[in-house]
Amino acid sequence: MHFRENVSLVREVRDIVIGDVVLIAAMTMTLSGGIFYGGSSLLSSIEYVAPIVALGVTLSFILHELMHKFVAQHYGAIAGFRVSPNGLMVTLLTGLFGFLLGIPGATVIYASSFTKRQMGLVSLAGPLTNFAVFLAFLAIGILAHPARGSYLASTVGFVLFISMLLAFFNMLPVSPLDGSKVLAWDKRVYVVTMAVIFALMVLFTGISLYQVVFMVIIALMLSLFYRNVL
Repeated sequence: MHFRENVSLVREVRDIVIGDVVLIAAMTMTLSGGIFYGGSSLLSSIEYVAPIVALGVTLSFILHELMHKFVAQHYGAIAGFRVSPNGLMVTLLTGLFGFLLGIPGATVIYASSFTKRQMGLVSLAGPLTNFAVFLAFLAIGILAHPARGSYLASTVGFVLFISMLLAFFNMLPVSPLDGSKVLAWDKRVYVVTMAVIFALMVLFTGISLYQVVFMVIIALMLSLFYRNVL
């Protein structure tokens, strides 16, 4: 029994590390313009961007998935992160072309009897973790007062951006994203949570309406992908 649990844990650690590394690589290439638009400056850009991306993505992605797992286990479910081979390929390929559809995998939950409330809370845990990361780095930015254009300012700015971006994207009411399960559980919780996340994203990331529409389109594509239509 313990041997099987250890093997399962080893696999989960392996999967989440692979997912994180692939997502970091894809996001770095996206921010650097991709292989066609980055040009000769791509490598030097990656050297500057990659450490910032690694911190932001790791905190926002791994903590998000782990919180899904821990809350699911709290309610008696078996849960663990699993990579998707097709998802890893899509993540890397889109990163190469300068835009990102990040679907390296997801936390898989096995439960014999989950209520809508329990599933809603498990789903809400991920975006709320991104919100906590956002607040932590907002506090760092306020307390440290990094000079505009400094490496610390860039790091804080990116973590604020990626944490709210992932929270917003995952809260879209499109299956299999977290938002669809939160909405099915409690519309009031969904509206309040989404309103706060959206307001913070607009205020602190400067995201445009075009980018919001693009994320909705990506979410719909993701829904089709996981329903085996694509």
